[in-house]
Parts: sequence; structure tokens; C-alpha cells
Amino acid sequence: MEEEIKLPEVNYSDDDIKTLDWQEHIRRRPGMYIGKLGDGTSADDGIYVLLKEVLDNSIDEYMMGFGKTIDVTIEEGVVKVRDHGRGVPLGKVKDVSSKMNTGAKYDSKAFKKSVGLNGVGIKAVNALSSFFHIQSFREGQTMSVEYSKAIVTKEDKIQSSGEENGTLIEFIPDNTIFTNYNFRDNYVESLLKNYVFLNTGLTIIYNGKKFYSKNGLVDLLNENMTSEPLYPIIHLKDEDIEVVITHTDQYGEEYYSFVNGQHTTQGGTHQSAFRESLSRVVKEFYNKNFDYADIRSGIVAAISIKVEEPVFESQTKTKLGSKDMGPKGPSVQKFIGDFLKKELDNFLHKNAETSEALLKKILESEKERKAIAGVTKLARERAKKANLHNKKLRDCRIHYNDTKGDNLDETCIFITEGDSASGSITKSRNPNLQAVFSLRGKPLNSFGLTKKIVYENEEFNLLQAALNIEDGLDGLRYNKIIVATDADTDGMHIRLLILTFFLQFFPDLIKKNHVYILQTPLFRVRNKKETIYCYTEEERLDAISKLGANPEITRFKGLGEISPDEFVHFIGKDIRLDRVTMKKEDLVNNMLNFYMGKNTPERQEFIIDNLVVEED
Repeated sequence: MEEEIKLPEVNYSDDDIKTLDWQEHIRRRPGMYIGKLGDGTSADDGIYVLLKEVLDNSIDEYMMGFGKTIDVTIEEGVVKVRDHGRGVPLGKVKDVSSKMNTGAKYDSKAFKKSVGLNGVGIKAVNALSSFFHIQSFREGQTMSVEYSKAIVTKEDKIQSSGEENGTLIEFIPDNTIFTNYNFRDNYVESLLKNYVFLNTGLTIIYNGKKFYSKNGLVDLLNENMTSEPLYPIIHLKDEDIEVVITHTDQYGEEYYSFVNGQHTTQGGTHQSAFRESLSRVVKEFYNKNFDYADIRSGIVAAISIKVEEPVFESQTKTKLGSKDMGPKGPSVQKFIGDFLKKELDNFLHKNAETSEALLKKILESEKERKAIAGVTKLARERAKKANLHNKKLRDCRIHYNDTKGDNLDETCIFITEGDSASGSITKSRNPNLQAVFSLRGKPLNSFGLTKKIVYENEEFNLLQAALNIEDGLDGLRYNKIIVATDADTDGMHIRLLILTFFLQFFPDLIKKNHVYILQTPLFRVRNKKETIYCYTEEERLDAISKLGANPEITRFKGLGEISPDEFVHFIGKDIRLDRVTMKKEDLVNNMLNFYMGKNTPERQEFIIDNLVVEED
């Protein structure tokens, strides 16, 4: 006779139904409002979203014609944003900062094409700040309110003021939510530059540094291009759309897309429509049966559109979901397509030198693609077979291009050299989010080679297949590509060869912040009670001082010497990564030629001048 299994009683009463205050809901679920939290080491960390939410309100004022200057200061974690717009109506200063779904942006006549329409942004900043102060200056009067975690701590009465109209907001991100955070100037400045590129005539002053743009998106492209353009930038503009287009001799496609001033880093309907419409217009202009991939190879472009009541796929507004330009407007596809059909076609007809340079680039791309057509078919088959047998790739279960899933931003792949290093990482990793790709020996120096080498070289072919980037970044399977090599000379050389491969054939991986270098400890210092891992000589000396007399000191000569039990500390939540970045002055061809080309007197002189001798 089967024994009856009794389930524990679960009470479900009135006491189980809870309603959270708005600020408590935001503090418990901050990711719903600002995306990931982070500590400021990534451009999309929450502290920058807080700054952006405040700035967006000031930008909306500028777009309405009020206030040409915005002052921003960040000192010791305190953020101050002062605009010179109309100022919040004094009787509503408290409401707009502490009542959900309160704002002027519901009236589409006042803010027809605003960035934020849901009345949440500034309230989220308030809830996630240990100190928040809002003060409005309006027609000779002022009103201010101070908060701590969205709870009012001080409320002033309306009083007279001699300051210009506008709004001042100060806040300190709550360090219990944003642990060990730090604002990085490069990320803040990048954010501010995009604002001025999209709003010509606007001046933003950040800690005394002035940001201003005269030429809009042309300035944006010139700021971000790391290869010389093959023809002068095409600049087309109308009331609700602005585009800039050029080509370089690099591989891949590079786009910067914006909606109502919001940088849609993950693209969306407008970026997809732009890519397709541009390709179709160019194909029809030349009246040739060009492949779209050949038309877009090497393209660097930006598009900014203004949409009424835009719909984004998340609160952080990084991907546009709107299919239409507004409740009564045309589709996004038709609006962009009609604009390019008229303006781009006219431009190419009127500018023969540009159309000839573009044609030459397309024909070169077509020639190279056809030359490697046979190689690519065999390479794909080899890659598919290799992946099935799982020889080089230890994959994870969740991927960055999954349509649904948790922690997609945390997906990563470690590129290692040697069986021992890959073995240690494989045994230590999180199999849901962390994959491992094992190289065999030193990769080929790919500088100056054509993309045919990607398919002919087994290592590069299988790496490309593992990343799923043959047709662009839309299929990228891991958010972070982490180069994990030894810190010795050979390891540094392998690292440089891998980076050369990415720079040569997939520079957009680096520009879109996907490539990182893994930091691993150089020393282990321990006694019977405590173990400290040290990444620098300074940390080693500090550890010796902390642990007292005669601690055991081990120097790790390579990743293979670190056991799986130890490795788990270095690739978990405390992982240390250096992001590989590219600046405006980093012209890819010049840089690769210097470091990876044939030996030159200039490079030899550089090595001698920068040689550091480590003393025992």
C-alpha cells in the first residue's frame, strides 16, 4: 500500500497581499528601471543611467527652445546638473520628483518628441540616491525639496531669487545599491558629446570643460572613426531625421543610432530600416544586382530620428520597438525609406566623385567575397563539425543573442592558450554564462591579410564560428570576449595577435565594448588563517605587511599553475577585467602597421625608449 504524502499547508490570506510604496519597489527592483547596477566600470552601468535621466529633462527643455547651456559637475560622488530652461512650475517641484507618473510629457503638444514619456525617470534617481535635491528657479522665485532615498528630509517654501530661470538637481547614488562605484570621465564625456552632436547649438560644461557641436552627426562620425573615410561624409537632414554616411577600408558595419536624442546602442526598428533602405537605394542608383553585404561592407554611419511617443524595449531605452513614427504617422520603415530614396539618390546624382568612390568600394568588396566563396563553404562545414564534437569550444547554456533569458549581459567566452589553462577555467566557470575557447599555440599574425585567411586558418575560422559573427554582430553569442593569456612575454604576444585579428577583421567588436583582457593574480600570499591574491607588486607588499612575519609567497608563472579551486575566485563576481578601447586618434591601419608590420627603425626606437628592466 502506498504511503500517503502530505504536502505542507500554505496559508494564503489578506496578510500575504502586499502593496509596496513606489520608492520601495524601485529600490527592490532597480534593474526594472535602470538596467544593471554596476560600479561605473562599464558605460551602461546604472550610475550613468541616473545621470542621463536627469539630463534628459534638461535636453527636452533645450529642444523646446529654452536654455542653451547645461552645467554638469561631478565631485567626490556628488552629481549636479543645472539647466537654464523654464524651471519646473514651483507648485509642482515636489510632485515631479516624488509622485509616479507625474510630468508634463503626457501632453504631446508640450513634449511631442521627448526622450522620456512615462514620468518615472527622475523618480527612479530620487529613490536610488542617498541624497537628492531639486530646486527650481522661475520668474524671480525659487522652491526646493531635499530627499534621502525618496523620503523628504527638507522642504522649503517658495521664496524670492535673483537667479536665472532653470532647474538644479543634485544627487548622490546610494552606495548600498551601487557598491564601490566611481564615475569615469571618459564615459561621462562620451554621453555628453552625444547630446551636443544631436543638439547643435547646445553647450554642456562638465567640470569646466566645454562641449559644443556645430556640424551635428558629422562631428559624431569624425569623433568615432578609426579609419580614414574613402569619400567625404554624406550629410542628409530634414525636420525629424538626420543621417551621415561614409565608408572606410575596414571590415564590418558600424552604426550609431538615436531616437529623440537617446542613443539606442542595441539598434531597433529604425536602425534595421536604415540598413535595408540604404542598401536598396544604392543598389537602384547603380542599377546593378549588388549583394547588400557588399554595399554595406566598411560602412560607418549614423541615424537620428524623432518619433512621437516612442516605444522602447526596456526602461533604459537602448532598443527602439516602435513600428510607426507616431499614432497618426507613417511606419518607421516607410519614413526612412522615402527620405533616403529622395535625398540619398539626389546626392549621389549630384556628387560624381562620391558615387565613383562608393562604387569602387562596393566592387572591391564583391570581388573579395566571390574570391573566398568556395573557401567559406568548406570552412563553415569544418566549423560545424568541430562544434558538434566540441573540441575547442566548451560552450555555455545561455547566449547573448537569446531572445529571452536572464543575465544576458553577463554571458562571456574566455579565449585561452593551452590545455592546462583552459582546463582550469572550464572546471571553475559558471556553465550557464561562461564559455571557453582553447587556442593551439600562437595564432597567425593576420595584419595585412584579406578576410580569406579567416576561413583558411582553422583557429580563426573556428573562433569566428564560435562567436557567430560572420554576418555581423547581430548574432554575437557572448557579450564579453575575454582574452585570458599568461602575463609573460609569450602570453602578451598571443594577446596581441588575437587583438590584431579583431582589429583587422572585426573592429566593431572593440568599438561596441565587447573585448576584454582578464587580469589574474601574479602572487598568492598566505598564512594559516588567510590567503590574499595580489595582482601587482604593490599589492604583494601590502599583503605581506598585513599578514605579518614569514607568510608563504607563491608567484604564478602561468594560468595553468592556478588550480580550478583557486580560479573560481578570479572569474566570479570579483572578476577583474580591462576593457580594450579605441580612441579617435587610434587609426587602425597606422597602429597595426606600427606594432604588427615589418620591423621598422621607428618601432625599434620605441621599444628601446620604453624598455623597463625589472630588478630582482
